[in-house]
Amino acid sequence: MADGDLRDDPAARGPREGRDAEGMAGVAGDAEDAQESDAARRRRRAQFLRELHEAKQLRDRVQPRRARAARMRQQMRMRTFRW
Repeated sequence: MADGDLRDDPAARGPREGRDAEGMAGVAGDAEDAQESDAARRRRRAQFLRELHEAKQLRDRVQPRRARAARMRQQMRMRTFRW
């Protein structure tokens, strides 16, 4: 099958039409979906931040010299910071 055939075949595009029909039919459910997606986004963000914090702690344990140098640089920045 040639590439042009895939572009012309509507069945090869996937279930796009089904999603459009669902989106137009459930206008009342959009507010609930927005809240649910917002809550899901917050859960994903919290999970990401937990994993990031854990990765930073692991890196500090594995590379103590680099971690100490980073702490010293941060302390120097804080000492020279002007309020």
